[in-house]
Amino acid sequence: METAEFETDLSLFKYDNLEQLPPAYRELEEDERTERIEAALETLSDDVVILGHNYQRREIVDHADFVGDSYQLSVEAAESDADYVIFGGVTFMAESADIITDDDQSVILPSMEASCPMAGMAEALQVDAAWAELTAETDETIVPITYMNSYADLKAFCAEQGGLVCTSSNAHEAFEYAFERGDKVLFLPDKHLGENTAHRLGIEDETVEWDPWNPEGTDAAAAVENDVILWEGYCQVHERFGADHVEAIREEDSDANVIVHPECRREVVEAADVVGSTATICETVENADPGETWAIGTEIHLTQHLQRWHPEVDVIPLCGDACMDCNAMRQIDPNYLTWVLEELVAGRERNVVEVAPQEKELAQVALDRMLEI
Repeated sequence: METAEFETDLSLFKYDNLEQLPPAYRELEEDERTERIEAALETLSDDVVILGHNYQRREIVDHADFVGDSYQLSVEAAESDADYVIFGGVTFMAESADIITDDDQSVILPSMEASCPMAGMAEALQVDAAWAELTAETDETIVPITYMNSYADLKAFCAEQGGLVCTSSNAHEAFEYAFERGDKVLFLPDKHLGENTAHRLGIEDETVEWDPWNPEGTDAAAAVENDVILWEGYCQVHERFGADHVEAIREEDSDANVIVHPECRREVVEAADVVGSTATICETVENADPGETWAIGTEIHLTQHLQRWHPEVDVIPLCGDACMDCNAMRQIDPNYLTWVLEELVAGRERNVVEVAPQEKELAQVALDRMLEI
């Protein structure tokens, strides 16, 4: 990298130590798998904690000690005394857990394939190149903000340039923090969360998109004329939702309520009754009156969990199962969970995610700034 003081690499090559599932584990039936997982957990006892993201399938969530969103789960891991943290999530989540847990805790990502596409849309190497172009075109201060759904090296980059991390719940506060310290914001990697946050703050007319995939169509001089520069990235699940899905729900049931994640397109957010993080979605359904109907605009597995957890509420998907499935999350196969647990019983750590020391230190700074707000 040119402007950053630490070395980094493309995320695809960062964890080449992660292993595929051994053939002996690929055909396990659920009953046998469950029995073996429970036996391993009984042996490991308090030495291991399992984190299950809200978007994980039932077979993972059923064995999780904590279920929630990514940063909340990392905090739970840091507050535990477990030697081993098994993260049922994606790579950037395991990295966040490694950043805030103690050095003597090992963070394990069961599957090497669980890599968030949106996080991969903003590689630190790309951002560094864009940063050089943008800052060369203005004397004003640009403050970078990265969504939690990004790799550790991008969090470190933001810290190094005076920026911070945000979640979907506090993105507006991160924007306010940035504007108190600078003149412009570079927000990445999720353009939809950035646009929705700009609307919330009344600055939607001061935004522009920066497309790193189309260098000929990217004009740095024009971009810095705006207050908010939105990176061309998105969640492949949430971008599939359309305003037509909301219209179809309302035509079918005029009393139905619609709640969507702020990673959705602007027109979907405008059409919904409530917009919020996975925690907000869970709390909304939990507090709903019996018999109410709530259409959920987020990943299908959370919708299915809410259907099981709150049978008194009519919880329905905003669109079909295929529309809402996160393939990256699906890579955390319960057979992988069986394997990494049994390997720990045998004294072997598999698929450990470890952030480089300098990167970890800087990423922690970006997270600390978020906590300040």
